[in-house]
Amino acid sequence: MIEVRNLQKQFGAVAALRDVSFLAPDSAITGLLGANGAGKSTTLRAIGGVLKPGGGEIRIDGAWVSGGPADDPLVLQRHVGGLLDHAGLYARLTPRETFTFSGRLHGIPWRRLRERVEEVIAFLGMQPIADRRTGGFSQGERMKTALGRALIHSPKNLLLDEPTNGLDVPSIRALRLLLQRTRDAGACIVFSSHVLEEVRALCDRVVVLAQGIVVAQGTPAELCRRARVRTLEDAFVSFTGTAEGL
Repeated sequence: MIEVRNLQKQFGAVAALRDVSFLAPDSAITGLLGANGAGKSTTLRAIGGVLKPGGGEIRIDGAWVSGGPADDPLVLQRHVGGLLDHAGLYARLTPRETFTFSGRLHGIPWRRLRERVEEVIAFLGMQPIADRRTGGFSQGERMKTALGRALIHSPKNLLLDEPTNGLDVPSIRALRLLLQRTRDAGACIVFSSHVLEEVRALCDRVVVLAQGIVVAQGTPAELCRRARVRTLEDAFVSFTGTAEGL
């Protein structure tokens, strides 16, 4: 479970996050929906420890990781997996080697790590490419490798920033199935998107961001009822006052 309270972040004169608060429960996919520049990526990077917030509080599985009386960055390493960038893969390593390297960084013992690497390869259906170097991979294969790296230490919480960017339709469908299986296993998943179809197809809860603040949150059906409209697209326009980014 991820809890964010009054999160703030300033870049010079630009207030990227002014007041972001939401709760992302376990066994659910929570979508951050907003136009480009709304603060989605900044929010995920703050939760994932890539950016230090300018204010506010973050709790992961009940433990403080930012803004609390005892900040604990090690909580992130134990309980959070992040796919915040499809880049960052070592071109000369295979997926098996990538997962092994990441697992050692997380302190997984060798005997358990060998088993866990095989579990992740099987879970992602990567057996045919597990021992190929990632340098020649397609975008979809790179996405799977990055996702496997994020999952190797069995995190209870998963952060995904625009995970379908650059993917073809079969890869998007495969990713949806993988995320649904991960959610059904009890994980808390938070992902960002400006594509309404992705959010509608995947999310149990939606947090609508505009200009660094949360303007609405709830299930897709709740958002439609609150805005008195029939579609999530109309609800988004109603809450943000713009159709930009759709």
